[in-house]
Amino acid sequence: MQADTVDEVNSIYVDFLGKSGKLTKELKNLKKIPEDRRPEVGRLANEIKSTIEEVIRDKKQELKKGEGKKRVEKLDITRPGIKPNLGSLHLVTHAVREISQIFEGIGFSRVAYPEVEWDWYAFEALNFPEDHPARDEWETFFIDTEPDKKLGPMILTPHTSSGQVREMLNIVKSSSGKQIAPIRMLNLAKCYRRQSDVSHTEMFHQFEGLVVDEGITISHLKGVLEHFVKSYFGKDRKARIRPYQFQFTEPSFEVDLSCGICNGRGCRLCKEGWLEMGGAGMVHPNVLRAGKIDPERYTGFAFGWGVERVLMMKEGLNLPDLRLIYSNRIEFLKQF
Repeated sequence: MQADTVDEVNSIYVDFLGKSGKLTKELKNLKKIPEDRRPEVGRLANEIKSTIEEVIRDKKQELKKGEGKKRVEKLDITRPGIKPNLGSLHLVTHAVREISQIFEGIGFSRVAYPEVEWDWYAFEALNFPEDHPARDEWETFFIDTEPDKKLGPMILTPHTSSGQVREMLNIVKSSSGKQIAPIRMLNLAKCYRRQSDVSHTEMFHQFEGLVVDEGITISHLKGVLEHFVKSYFGKDRKARIRPYQFQFTEPSFEVDLSCGICNGRGCRLCKEGWLEMGGAGMVHPNVLRAGKIDPERYTGFAFGWGVERVLMMKEGLNLPDLRLIYSNRIEFLKQF
């Protein structure tokens, strides 16, 4: 039925079913039809009348609903023409929050230190020799500014380890007497290196753990690693440490995580049942001295891992290329 308003529908009703309507007039003429055909014609006329009444009733209801909606829309003058898409937290943000909660649950305090750093905090105080490859411009981003006479060139921090000595100096400065307050630091921040491939990006996130106190041993380090692995990856996953070499820890270790695909039996992904997670070790005495802490009295451990790398090892994610995380591919990002 071609009608745009309720008034038009009422007009059509009158034209057909009113006192002078077309169908009403025809019904009055039934008595002129031969008596033997009158029942059949009467039945057909009543069916037509019922159909017209039903169509008119449905059309009126449809138009009334539409007019109701229009009235509501006219009242809401702030309603946008196109409903905006709702965003969500980035998967790296989810990982950062989860990692922070795990370590804060066992007494670590979240800290933050500069992304634009001095060479002394990033390398010199961490026991790096002058000719170490990490201090080369092919590895580190240098800021085009005059070097500081004491702290050296300005750089984009290549690792969260630069916060270790800053934290020690802050604790020593705030402690009274010869006894320092125990350090339980989690430094989680952006880092920058001149690397880009399927497992590296120029900007990435690291989380650095540092514990310094009297009587700290490798056993404490191993316990913290096990707690994090089981909390983040699941109770069936395991961690192991194996000897390695880092400038700022002695002894130093690489930390491996049992493969979540084969549960440590060995598969195409892990080869031998383990996946490399990051570095750790006991804080080097020279680093403690740079932080004004007596290495004869205090010991500590540290670990530093990439947030994105740890995220990639989480079961069920199956990321083939780390650079996907920072792409603008909405079909990938909206899954999280």
